[in-house]
Amino acid sequence: MFPEERKANILRILERNYRIQVNDLTEELKVSESTIRRDLQDLEQEGLLKRTHGGAVKLENTSFEPTMDEKEQVNIAAKAEIGKRAAALIEDNDTVILDAGSTTLQIAKNIKSKNVTVLTNSILIALELSKNNDVEVVVTGGYIRKEIVSLVGPITDKIIKSFRVDKAFIGANSITIEDGYTTPNIDEAHTKSIMIKSSKEVYIVADNSKFGKVSFSKIADANEVDGIITDNGIEQHLIEKYMSKNIQIIYN
Repeated sequence: MFPEERKANILRILERNYRIQVNDLTEELKVSESTIRRDLQDLEQEGLLKRTHGGAVKLENTSFEPTMDEKEQVNIAAKAEIGKRAAALIEDNDTVILDAGSTTLQIAKNIKSKNVTVLTNSILIALELSKNNDVEVVVTGGYIRKEIVSLVGPITDKIIKSFRVDKAFIGANSITIEDGYTTPNIDEAHTKSIMIKSSKEVYIVADNSKFGKVSFSKIADANEVDGIITDNGIEQHLIEKYMSKNIQIIYN
């Protein structure tokens, strides 16, 4: 295999997994560790990846976050699928947290159970649930993040801390086993982490494109939730990887 062909293969593997290890690459590409390390050094100098101890990670902007309008135009079918799957876990008389996001908005649109109470920091979710006579809505205070029309900050966090709910459904921009669940905004990450601590059961809701990525601010470790609800487009090797770590993937 020519060096340029090998480097192209490394980038393809990195695109699929976000993080790669030297020993895995030596096994897959059938070359020595010194050869892989030279390839990674060359690729880093070209600005195509960032080397880490024992491997490399994909080079991308961890602080970028699309607006709510942009989010609602991406993976529409997958998010609708997740919304129905998550809403089916909500039972009569449940108390529930829905954080702000395009996927959690789909959950709100699909709640069929009776006498449900929803605590949310999303103005859009509150408006959606105001149409449902079987749902009581509690909206947190706080300042508005105009990008995704969410309420965050010290007031928001203080209100959430005063509640204990049965189930929480939390969105995440990025998911890896190593880095857990992450999102670009610090305030959003902090609010999400408090929501997790206020709930008996916690589910991350994210379409399959969020796997293998890392954002700037950490929400929680991978094993701190009861499951990840995603769409059936998730690859089998990812399901097996997470299940091997006792992390439940709900996808059908």
